[in-house]
Amino acid sequence: MPERLRTESDMRFSRLGTVQRRLRLRGAAVMSLLFACFLLANAVAYIHAYRMTHYITAGTRTPRPESLSLRQKVRVLVTGPVLPKARNMKTPRELGLDYRAMIVTASDNTRLATWWVPSPCPRGTVILFPGYSSCRSSLLPQSRFLHDLGWNVLLVDFRGCGDSDGTVTTLGVEEAKDVAAASRLAIDGSSEKPLVLYGTSMGGAAVLRAVADGLVEPEGLILECPFDRLVTTVGHRFTAVGLPAFPFARMLVFWGGIQHGFDGFAHNPVDYARSVRSPALVLQGRKDRRVTVAEARAVCDGMNGRGTFHLFQGAAHGGFCESAPSEYRSVVTAWLGALTTRGSRKEDSPPTEPPG
Repeated sequence: MPERLRTESDMRFSRLGTVQRRLRLRGAAVMSLLFACFLLANAVAYIHAYRMTHYITAGTRTPRPESLSLRQKVRVLVTGPVLPKARNMKTPRELGLDYRAMIVTASDNTRLATWWVPSPCPRGTVILFPGYSSCRSSLLPQSRFLHDLGWNVLLVDFRGCGDSDGTVTTLGVEEAKDVAAASRLAIDGSSEKPLVLYGTSMGGAAVLRAVADGLVEPEGLILECPFDRLVTTVGHRFTAVGLPAFPFARMLVFWGGIQHGFDGFAHNPVDYARSVRSPALVLQGRKDRRVTVAEARAVCDGMNGRGTFHLFQGAAHGGFCESAPSEYRSVVTAWLGALTTRGSRKEDSPPTEPPG
C-alpha cells in the first residue's frame, strides 16, 4: 500500500478510535449520572418513609402539600414532612359526656389509651379508630352522635398517637393488634351486642386487616374513606407535591417495609375486604384527594355483597359528621337501625342499598 494511503487509513482509524473513546466516556458519564439519580431517589424515599412513620414529640406540623409554596415543597421533598405526635386537646366531657379513661394492652405489650363512654340503655357498642397522624379526640363529633343514638362508645388512640405508647405508626399494619385489643376491652366491658368497628382512613385499613387476620369478629363495620392499597395512597401524597407516583411511591413503600419489617405491597385493604362477613357501611367524599371514589368503592365491592356504599357529593377526606351533618346522621342512623333489626347476626342478609 502506498505511503499516502496508509497514512490516510491510519488517520481514519485514529479518528474512529477517538470517537469510540468519547462515546464510551459519555456512556459511562450517563450511567454514572443515572446511578447517582437512582441513589438520590432512594435516599429521598428512605427519608420520607422514616419521617412519615416516625412522629416527633414536639414541633410544627408540615402543612398539607396543596398549601405549600414551591420552595416549601422542595424543602419537604429533601427533608421529608414534620409530623408531631398527635395530642388530645379535648375530652368527651367538653361535649357533655361522662367517660372513663382506660388503658388496654395489645398483644405485643403496647399500652393504648382509650375513653369509654357508656350509654344508660345501650343498643350496642361502637369502637372508633382515628386516621393517620390523628388521635381519639378527632372522633369526638362522631362519638357524641353515636352516644345520642343510644350506643356505648369506645374511642382509641392508636400506638404512636395521643396518650398511647410510642411514636411510630405502621399505617394500619401493627395497628390491627390495637383493634383486637380494643375489641377485647369492649367485649369484656359490655355484654351488649352488636359490636361495630368504626375506622377512618388508616383506621379503616387497620380494622380490615384485623378482620382478615382473624383477630376480631364484629357484627358491623363503618369505614370512612378507606384506601385500597398502601402504594396507591402513598402515590397520592407524591402527586400532591408535583412528583409522579411512579417510581417514588413504590420506593417509599419498599423502604418503609424494610424499616418496620413488613411487606408494604401486601398491605391492601381491598384484599382484606374479601374476609368481611358482617354488614359494612363505606362512606366516601366526592372531593377526596387522598382516596378516590373508585378506590373506596373497590373496597366496598370486595366485601362479598355485604358492603353498602354512600357518597357525599360535596365532602373531602372524612369528617362527614361535621362537613355534611344532616346527610351523615340520616345515613348512619338508617344503617345502624337496619343492623340492629336484621343484620346483627352474621347469617342475616345486610342492607344492600344505600340507606336514607
